[in-house]
Amino acid sequence: MSAIPEHIRQIAAPGVILHALERNPHGSPALLFLHGYLDHCRGFDWMIEALPAAWRTIALDFRGHGRSGHVTGGLYHLTDYLADVEFTLDACGVQRAHLVGHSLGGTVAILYAAGRPDRVLSLTAIESLGPPTVGRDRTVERLRQYVRDLHKPSLKRVYSSVDAAAARMRENNPSLSEAAALHFARHGTQPVEGGVQFTFDPAHRRRFGVALDEAQTLAYLGAVECPRLVIAGSRGLLATDGGGTLHQLHERRQNRISLGDDRVRARLAALRARDPVRIDGGHHVHLDSPAEVARALASFVSAQL
Repeated sequence: MSAIPEHIRQIAAPGVILHALERNPHGSPALLFLHGYLDHCRGFDWMIEALPAAWRTIALDFRGHGRSGHVTGGLYHLTDYLADVEFTLDACGVQRAHLVGHSLGGTVAILYAAGRPDRVLSLTAIESLGPPTVGRDRTVERLRQYVRDLHKPSLKRVYSSVDAAAARMRENNPSLSEAAALHFARHGTQPVEGGVQFTFDPAHRRRFGVALDEAQTLAYLGAVECPRLVIAGSRGLLATDGGGTLHQLHERRQNRISLGDDRVRARLAALRARDPVRIDGGHHVHLDSPAEVARALASFVSAQL
């Protein structure tokens, strides 16, 4: 449990009720934290505790994640998360905020900053350089697979205990520390008959039917007007491997999409961002080195005040 007093917010967004944790609601500046795929807002706990106590922080659970509501009878699409950001800022009375996003949350932050430049004071993308893209050779098959998968049931597995759920998380993401996996599992599961289940909607496991191409992604990156910072874990998916290739997290089952040095340079150039600030850790570097990530974020945000 965070040492900072927390205020639970229930936010009405189109078709769903969102959950967020707010700390120091009368503080300044206001930072909105956006989590990664199948994660939840509690993943930022340790980093937020290391930020200046006077700052106002809002950590959001995207729709169908954490303690937010599920979309009844519907599916999820990337732009839906932009609505979550918009209505959260409205509900919290925040006209302009500093956005901090990890992985999927970083992509959402980038797209929101491109679409709503008047509401974003700065952008910090942790282990993210925008969405994964699909080449023309895969576009049609991806769409067809999406339609075929519509008939598959969305199943939720039951784990015997929170520890078992945490162990499963580490199987899917070996770079996640035991402490971080247990933290995620404690706050991201609920008791059911026979054990616990993760709270996220299993419908999230269906990949989006229509994906962006690289030209679209570069256009969105280029539309970001606010100051921007990219943070990467030294062993994360934006780390250089032995062959000199950079990787980025795929939106489903943590498959890797190789961007290649040229494409990464093109994305950084389009974003008009400096090279990533590299901090010791894996893809969840904000959990591996929370104080160091908080220090980099605090220095960046403070420079905008």
